[in-house]
Amino acid sequence: MSEDRIWTAALIVIGDEILSGRTQDKNIAQVALWLNEQGIRLAEVRVVADDTAAIVAAVNELRARNDYLFTTGGIGPTHDDITVDAIAAALGRDVIIHPKARAVLEGYYATRGGLTEARLRMARVPDGAELIENRMSGAPGIRVDNIIIMAGVPHIAALMLEALSGQLDGGKPMLSRTLGCWVQESEVADLLGDTEAAHDGCQIGSYPFFRDGTVGANFVIRSTDPVRLDGCVDDLAARLRAAGREVFADGI
Repeated sequence: MSEDRIWTAALIVIGDEILSGRTQDKNIAQVALWLNEQGIRLAEVRVVADDTAAIVAAVNELRARNDYLFTTGGIGPTHDDITVDAIAAALGRDVIIHPKARAVLEGYYATRGGLTEARLRMARVPDGAELIENRMSGAPGIRVDNIIIMAGVPHIAALMLEALSGQLDGGKPMLSRTLGCWVQESEVADLLGDTEAAHDGCQIGSYPFFRDGTVGANFVIRSTDPVRLDGCVDDLAARLRAAGREVFADGI
């Protein structure tokens, strides 16, 4: 397999509370950063309600066009936690009580009031699924086919990502460096485009800002190849200086 293959993932954020604005999602950023470390690019994100049909449609669409599909939310103990059921439906599988998940939950809740029917819901998985360790609350994440099902609570999702580290096939991590200038990005738009075109395998993103009454921009250069990245950064800095711009390494 070519080392230049790009591995991609999609993320479905599930929950009425996200769409209503009551809860601000924090998982997108941490999933994106973690995926980059694994050599996988987060290609798209979708937010869907706690609605079985909506989840099924999103799962089937996004899992088909990405190497991996991650979901967050909807795997707790309450009636509106329907993610497992919806994903099982999307895959055409039954939902079962995973024996290892049940044993883990029995141990965790032994001194916390016991394993109730509501808590047992957190041991439900699509038939054939594997578990993802959750060191905090015991309730595991789930891996089935190319789908990774995680908790919506950010610090628990982070622990599940930690447990998955090094377990997924991926490519080269995306590297990045930043240059900053006090300049309107429209004034250097052609310069940026010409520089990117001259460096195969590199991308340049422009991120303008307004600070202290002055307009500026940070330019983020990305590549999976450190040599190409350095070459593009040096070339961009030289072109900006030749245009009379002061360049700030690491951005402003």
